Amino acid sequence: MNSITNGNDNKKFKGDRPPCSPSRVLHLRKIPSDVTEAEVISLGLPFGKVTNLLMLKGKSQAFLEMASEEAAVTMVNYYTPVTPHLRSQPVFIQYSNHRELKTDNLPNQARAQAALQAVSAVQSGSLGLPGAPTNEGTILPGQSPVLRIIIENLFYPVTLEVLHQIFSKFGTVLKIITFTKNNQFQALLQYADPLNAHYAKMALDGQNIYNACCTLRIDFSKLTSLNVKYNNDKSRDFTRLDLPTGDGQPSLEPPMAAAFGAPGIISSPYAGAAGFAPAIGFPQATGLSVPAGLGPGALGPLAITSSAVTGRMAMPGTGGIPGNSVLLVTNLNPDLVTPHGLFILFGVYGDVHRVKIMFNKKENALVQMADANQAQLAMNHLSGQRLYGKVLRATLSKHQAVQLPREGQEDQGLTKDFSNSPLHRFKKPGSKNFQNIFPPSATLHLSNIPPSVTVDDLKNLFTEAGCSVKAFKFFQKDRKMALIQLGSVEEAIQALIELHNHDLGENHHLRVSFSKSTI
Repeated sequence: MNSITNGNDNKKFKGDRPPCSPSRVLHLRKIPSDVTEAEVISLGLPFGKVTNLLMLKGKSQAFLEMASEEAAVTMVNYYTPVTPHLRSQPVFIQYSNHRELKTDNLPNQARAQAALQAVSAVQSGSLGLPGAPTNEGTILPGQSPVLRIIIENLFYPVTLEVLHQIFSKFGTVLKIITFTKNNQFQALLQYADPLNAHYAKMALDGQNIYNACCTLRIDFSKLTSLNVKYNNDKSRDFTRLDLPTGDGQPSLEPPMAAAFGAPGIISSPYAGAAGFAPAIGFPQATGLSVPAGLGPGALGPLAITSSAVTGRMAMPGTGGIPGNSVLLVTNLNPDLVTPHGLFILFGVYGDVHRVKIMFNKKENALVQMADANQAQLAMNHLSGQRLYGKVLRATLSKHQAVQLPREGQEDQGLTKDFSNSPLHRFKKPGSKNFQNIFPPSATLHLSNIPPSVTVDDLKNLFTEAGCSVKAFKFFQKDRKMALIQLGSVEEAIQALIELHNHDLGENHHLRVSFSKSTI
């Protein structure tokens, strides 16, 4: 441990230190002295389970251990373009040289352990409070998947798109309704899972969307489900793309174009106009230089959706077109990746129409989704995950469509059109699949299992695909479905690619998706 506590730490961080290789232990610097254990833990929560914490308050440092390296990688990727803040002070995160934290015999560890236990009780829903439905294992008493959001200091217009972009970071957003009440701009936003609402509230309550204004005030709603009648700029049901637009609401273009083009208001969002700049940033904003105007408490650069930009603004530093449905996927394993494999994996988050693996640079591919919302979902969930030993990266492409090769053009089968594939999961508007979109996890949900197939048949199928099976169980109510837990998230991703649509006989093809449950 003495490498943590010797005094010559400061020399190491002058920027010349090579970045460490990924580790599930993260090293946090410049932590405010009055910060609580829970606040530090909350930085890691959206990305997965936090398993240990060591606070070094005298040095303004902390070590945070995540349950998996994948979670740590996702967290570092997320916070690299967007510096997180604790108590309005920027905090710096990098991988630690430590592979795990051994804190059992350290003094002063009691508070960290207590904070971790409180969080894991919240995560597993094991708070034994009366009237709490604990069978689902996640719902807190009185906790709804619907958040009520009030935006104070509404200096710039905040659109439904902007809210969707911000809140999608914490889970799948199903529905949003916006309205003005008591002269305040408000929104109701429904997640697929109350746990996502809990994390989003913890992370975003009190944050500013834009620099020094548009402050989010977030509470749980008494409603547990929203009923959206129209898809327009005031309300949206992302699970039902078939809804009418309603009473002639104008589309987003004119008011947003005016807001972003008018002199005096963010005339160019990345120039830090008048010291103001859009200040929430998510993975799609990687590569943006953060404007100098950003002050503390702002959340990093916001990649504005195409409707806001109306195609007139060139964005420095990003190749991608916001609101685009084509993703650029990089750092693939050129020996193992195939168009079909990418079609199956990205197809978990939307309907993939075309895939092109680059002829000259096979570690790069373009994946064209059915729409921008699905592209965004796939990017948020898959960027930073490991596939065939490499950490995959996904960003918006500057191409708006994937071109098919011309007749006779050499392609080696690297470009494939899947637009008429029978395997699309989201063809039916309002399909149940929209509500079962979860991040990659080591536990897979299997369905469409014929009655003759046994536990051993399925275990053997996964073992032969190179997986280690840790646990398995059929659903009690419905033997057509089962959960299988594999050795790692990476194994589960590879198994999903290989075994989704596997022919189990009796005219049954296995359906595989990621589960939010563990066994």
